[in-house]
Amino acid sequence: MAQGLVATSILSLGAGALAVWLACKGLAPEVLPVQSPPPWREGKMTQELIAAVGIAVAAGLLRGFAGVGSGMFMAPFFVHLFGPVQTVGIIILIEIVATAQLLPSVRNDIQWRMISPMGLAAAALMPLGGWFLVSLDRASIQFGVALLVSLSALLLMSGWRYEGRRPTMLSVAVGGLSGFLMAVTSLGNPPVMVYLLSSDAPARVNRANFTGYFALTLVALIALMSLRGLITRDVLFTAVALMPGFLLATWLGSRMFRSSNELTYRRVALGILLLAGLYGIYLSM
Repeated sequence: MAQGLVATSILSLGAGALAVWLACKGLAPEVLPVQSPPPWREGKMTQELIAAVGIAVAAGLLRGFAGVGSGMFMAPFFVHLFGPVQTVGIIILIEIVATAQLLPSVRNDIQWRMISPMGLAAAALMPLGGWFLVSLDRASIQFGVALLVSLSALLLMSGWRYEGRRPTMLSVAVGGLSGFLMAVTSLGNPPVMVYLLSSDAPARVNRANFTGYFALTLVALIALMSLRGLITRDVLFTAVALMPGFLLATWLGSRMFRSSNELTYRRVALGILLLAGLYGIYLSM
């Protein structure tokens, strides 16, 4: 119980510290920075769009194989290509379709008793994260996204595991932090990955839990962003353009998972995420 309370306190302090840092960095602008139009607005393929398609395909392989991590992989690159607000919309639209694609095959392995409180808590804190999203400057979000991805990957690669009890309140704290970060950056994955991958559950169950959690939270975030007018035509067109390659890669990745072992599962997922995070930090400098 004590370990659970300590973990909850750490998560809460971490969320507060991140919020304060972001506020200090970016709350001054009252108007969103002008976002670049999608690369095909003039009817031609550009280097940016080609790069985005390649990134989406790589992310789809990771999502199909690990059940998680595609948004973390895409975000450091997409923030640079499209800006933070469009990035959140593009990623969540792609992710909800991929989640629907994977859900039927994993639904029997999802631990709903743990996932449901996390999803509800995430939805409750999304409005706060959405407020930060439209108030922060692009550079702060770009650096914050990349740093969050890198630190999460390093923590999990270190072999650290939380071995204490997992009471409902701890799951709620993790879900709330995840929902806040998901609305700000599209990346609600890190707290959930640390929480679930540090357990002794097999890869099959972790993969299913990730999928179930995203099924709950992505619907809530899409509804929130739609109400605020952030799912624009440009965001929709961009997501649709990237979706075929992403979904095909997701299918291929799920087939690769069937022949993998636990060690390979962790090494591939975390190694790719670390590289993406470090590259994002490089781009933001």
